[in-house]
Amino acid sequence: MLVVSACLAGINCRYDGGHQLIKKINELVEQRKAIVVCPEVLGGLDTPREPAEIVGGSGEDVLDGKAKVINRLGEDVTDSFIKGAYETLKRVKEVGATAVVLKENSPSCGSNMIYNGNFSNEKVSGEGVTAALLRKEGINVLSEAEMHTLFEKE
Repeated sequence: MLVVSACLAGINCRYDGGHQLIKKINELVEQRKAIVVCPEVLGGLDTPREPAEIVGGSGEDVLDGKAKVINRLGEDVTDSFIKGAYETLKRVKEVGATAVVLKENSPSCGSNMIYNGNFSNEKVSGEGVTAALLRKEGINVLSEAEMHTLFEKE
């Protein structure tokens, strides 16, 4: 069983109210081989919502209390991101997921890249809050660009 970012399955849950549909992910959900999560919605945030970025570090720094997640209006939404990460972890454990495919660049889901925290549309190496928590728990986290590695053995 996989867990996947809901936006990648075509669910309109992104900050802008849209999705980032990837047909293969949608097929896995329809075949009941994957379940969807949106950590930001699980954390209590609305759709649409103001875009947010990690300020002062990465997702791991947020979990350690060294960085914050701030939205474009300057509001601190750190608690919602942390809550969503733990709710996602709970679901991953409930279904016994073997891997999680998350949306790259997101302050929740980015597994390799996130935005730099200045709302300048610049990306930096790092992971989002949910990706960091899942990896800390030993869970295999991949971006949508890396998910092909799950199917190479088939």
